[in-house]
Amino acid sequence: MVSTLEDMKANDIVVFDVSKITSITDNMIIASGRSSRHVKSLANKAIEVAKENGIDVLGFEGFQEGEWVLIDLGYAVIHVMQPMIRDHYQLEKLWSHDSAESKVAEY
Repeated sequence: MVSTLEDMKANDIVVFDVSKITSITDNMIIASGRSSRHVKSLANKAIEVAKENGIDVLGFEGFQEGEWVLIDLGYAVIHVMQPMIRDHYQLEKLWSHDSAESKVAEY
């Protein structure tokens, strides 16, 4: 999923292995889009690629506003955010608790 986001020009992509600190998912992927249109495009493409690869999309929300779209793939939760929203919520601080920031294998 990371390469899909990179191909679509997402900014500041980070991946956290959160499997040791939560049971909701194994990986948290956070990326930024430049505008609401870009955030929506990134999220749409991530969902499209997941479905093409036989990955169930368990849920998503935030498309209407386009400030922060969350996509639940089960093994990973993807957060695509506008920079101002990302700065405000600082998910990196929340999910980096005793978890080394890392790049994970492509899914």
